[in-house]
Amino acid sequence: MNDASGPPDLDAIERASARLAPWIHRTPVLTSRTLDALTGGTIFLKAENLQKIGAFKIRGAMNALLQLDEASCAKGVVTHSSGNHAQALALAGKQLGVPVCVVMPRTAPVIKKQATEGYGAKVVPCEPTLASREETVERLIAEHGYTLVHPFDNWHVVEGQATASWELLDQASPLDIVIAPVGGGGLLAGTAITVNGKSPSTQVIGAEPKNADDAQRSLVSGKIEPSHDPKTIADGLRTSLGERTFAVIKHKVDAIVTATEPEILDAARFVWERFKVIIEPSSAVAVAPLFNGAIDARGKRVGVIISGGNVDLEPLFQAWAAKIVD
Repeated sequence: MNDASGPPDLDAIERASARLAPWIHRTPVLTSRTLDALTGGTIFLKAENLQKIGAFKIRGAMNALLQLDEASCAKGVVTHSSGNHAQALALAGKQLGVPVCVVMPRTAPVIKKQATEGYGAKVVPCEPTLASREETVERLIAEHGYTLVHPFDNWHVVEGQATASWELLDQASPLDIVIAPVGGGGLLAGTAITVNGKSPSTQVIGAEPKNADDAQRSLVSGKIEPSHDPKTIADGLRTSLGERTFAVIKHKVDAIVTATEPEILDAARFVWERFKVIIEPSSAVAVAPLFNGAIDARGKRVGVIISGGNVDLEPLFQAWAAKIVD
């Protein structure tokens, strides 16, 4: 596995930030007087929806590939993903000349398969279960000698994701709270390491759908509580925590809060309308707690990592097309 022996420290994250600089965008921080007035705080949105491939995932994928040895680069890498990590690894591989194979559930949206293949990756279908994903990956590694770049349970990936909050603290400090969405935990774990190290007085809070509250339950119980195919519009946050990511989260994250499906949609609509940018529901999960009372932002400076903006716009444009009068 392309991995490190343990979680990154601040020096490693700083090196990763410099390593990634030629390959990724330093995304802007967005503000809104309306959002500040509604929450009573000063809110900063770290706009990773404006990142390459439309999500923060390129940070971890590129950081992992940049640290591969020459032999591993020649043989290529494999991962399992039906979302942003698939596209991120595919783009990183294309830019670095590393062959990429992505195991993707056969039920994944065609648009995601096409986007991944468009970056030059080979897509191998599997059944829509974690067991099938992992079995297919293991078979491909045995056949081709690929290196696994796990979507989140990989220290080099966590190290790369940590650079988003590294930038946020440079751009908006001091902050009282930093909020990040949590699915598999790569972004939240990286955020927690960065914030705990650079700004120890700043709280780190994870956010997830109420319908997929496995991370919150895990933090309470002290062990990983698996996520069993939860039904939520925030499809990027359906994954259970990894062993590595949970090891960080349980020690460095102050709390994990949740949002209902209507609250997630309301938050997404607010950002679309007020900030004039597209964010996906998984990103809106981190905004919703500012409105539903789960996080009290009054008088506080709050950073929110907007994790991505990859939304299937086809239904929207179909609805508009239906209104065209010839």
